[in-house]
Amino acid sequence: MAWRRPEAGVGARGALALALLALALCAPGARGRALEWFSAVVSIEYLDPQTNLTVWSVSESGRFGDSSPKEGAQGLVGVPWAPGGDPEGCAPDTRFFVPEPGGRGAAPWVALVARGGCTFKDKVLVAARRNASAVVLYNEERYGNLTMPMSHAGTGNIVVIMISYPKGREILELVQKGIPVTMTIGVGTRHVQEFISGQSVVFVAIAFITMMIISLAWLIFYYIQRFLYTGSQIGSQSHRKETKKVIGQLLLHTVKHGEKGIDVDAENCAVCIENFKVKDIIRILPCKHIFHRICIDPWLLDHRTCPMCKLDVIKALGYWGEPGDVQDMPAPESPSGRDPAANLSLTLPEDDGSDESSPPSASPAESEPQCDASFKGDAGENTALLEAGRSDSRHGGPIS
Repeated sequence: MAWRRPEAGVGARGALALALLALALCAPGARGRALEWFSAVVSIEYLDPQTNLTVWSVSESGRFGDSSPKEGAQGLVGVPWAPGGDPEGCAPDTRFFVPEPGGRGAAPWVALVARGGCTFKDKVLVAARRNASAVVLYNEERYGNLTMPMSHAGTGNIVVIMISYPKGREILELVQKGIPVTMTIGVGTRHVQEFISGQSVVFVAIAFITMMIISLAWLIFYYIQRFLYTGSQIGSQSHRKETKKVIGQLLLHTVKHGEKGIDVDAENCAVCIENFKVKDIIRILPCKHIFHRICIDPWLLDHRTCPMCKLDVIKALGYWGEPGDVQDMPAPESPSGRDPAANLSLTLPEDDGSDESSPPSASPAESEPQCDASFKGDAGENTALLEAGRSDSRHGGPIS
């Protein structure tokens, strides 16, 4: 089986990566969602009993809850009133203390409770049952001046904000001293925070893992193909080397003047379709067909058969297995006393008398120098097919 050299396929892998990336970006939920929240402007006003002066302060230090209506609210500040001093306001029967003037119920009031102890929703519902117009939660001490998002779905249209721990403690201490504190809540700045949704992260992760698996599978396939291709190339080179040794056992002959049986004007090589000429080196196959050596040797390396009758030349020489068996099996022997070239009739017109004294046939030993000189210039890699010093007894049977 012939293996084709594997190709890199960079274009296909790049297109696959781009397709997966486009799919990840265009998938539903792949785009990041925007988290929108509003800050709250908190102002407080109270009368300082020591100086008898009105103290007023305002700061954008609050944050509206996620389910809170984004609108303003105003009222006196009330804090949970319990014997244990619980500032969290989680108990359903929690009562609130609102300092005079006006008292609780005479004017709108705002519940001030600490974070913790229960959910935000529970705190808001407890204050709402006491008719609070707004609920203000102050953060835990460990968070300092920070405020946090609040989720309190199902609390209705009551305004809910969070303020920092220092701000909440400041207001709480004033109310606990019995000082009426009026709080006004206003809508502050709109903030938009981009973030990646969980669905997008999962989808992109799946796309990335899929691309990595495909790339790994391709790499495994590529290196397997490369290994098989390299092995086949090594085997093919070894096969050609052994085949050359077998082909080198075929009879070689040099065409000379005065030989009978071949007409240079009529006979030609079936491979190159050119007439045989004097001093041409020809290869004689076991089927008695003759060809130029430089034409038939490359053909036999690739096909092993005669171009005219399709005879398997390797098997005809007695090598039924692979060409590698040539090292273990002796070459076929011709009958003693017979010259394989003796029965080949070659006739050439006698153009001049300079070669009339030449013998009708030439042994391989006589023609070998001419073969080497001609074949090195014409045959390239097939020069190795000739083996010096081969005797006539190493070639096939007589050719008639």
